[in-house]
Amino acid sequence: MNVEKAKRGSSKKELLWFDELSMKEAETKAKAGSVVIFPVGSVEEHGEHLPLCTDSLQPEHIAVEVAKKTGCLIAPPLRYGVCNSARGFPGTVSISFDALYKMARDILEEFIRNRFTRILVLSGHAGQAHMAALRLAAQEVVWQHEKENPGKRPRIMVCSDYDFAYELKGKYFSEKDGHAGTIETSRVMAIKPELIKARGAKSFPEFPRFEIVAAPERYFPTGVIGDPTAASPEKGKMINKYVVKEVVKLVEELKR
Repeated sequence: MNVEKAKRGSSKKELLWFDELSMKEAETKAKAGSVVIFPVGSVEEHGEHLPLCTDSLQPEHIAVEVAKKTGCLIAPPLRYGVCNSARGFPGTVSISFDALYKMARDILEEFIRNRFTRILVLSGHAGQAHMAALRLAAQEVVWQHEKENPGKRPRIMVCSDYDFAYELKGKYFSEKDGHAGTIETSRVMAIKPELIKARGAKSFPEFPRFEIVAAPERYFPTGVIGDPTAASPEKGKMINKYVVKEVVKLVEELKR
């Protein structure tokens, strides 16, 4: 059998991370209007049972699965975030709001300078300050380009994969489930089971309403909000499948 013919016959849909492209390939992808997913995570405690990279594993996994289905590109991930509420726990490495905002803004600007104008920022960490920094960066970039080139602004979406995962609360999971609970533990079990460290323990802490506290860890000393003991790989696969489906919709919207 002809080798080249065999190669063509067995070829699969190409999946490339952005930084695996050559200079020429990057230029070609830009001209084709390729969508870029930019995964953002954090280095943050997730109880005694989950790894510090939990918030990075999830959006990166979703990005890969979405890229397989849509042909979009995946930018090199940013694995640091604003983790103010978890700074009192061992292992958490939190950067400042300004640092994340400036880093995200610069990265978005550089993709646009390279003529990639359809970008989805997908964060696995969903802290309020963290997400605000990403949204502010995206807003500033979009506004600036709209001012300079009216009608030719880039399209940038910013979301967390938990915007979708938490839509399953109430129907399948407790409304009180949260950080390192059933949903998050199940997702990691499905993505990288070898990184599960322990069974975890149920914890549903109460926080003072509206109060700004100096040491939030006093209110959830285990680092858990939810019930990781109810987690399973099967639940994780179901959640991840749902999130992938919803993120695919966003990529398809950016393509239009």
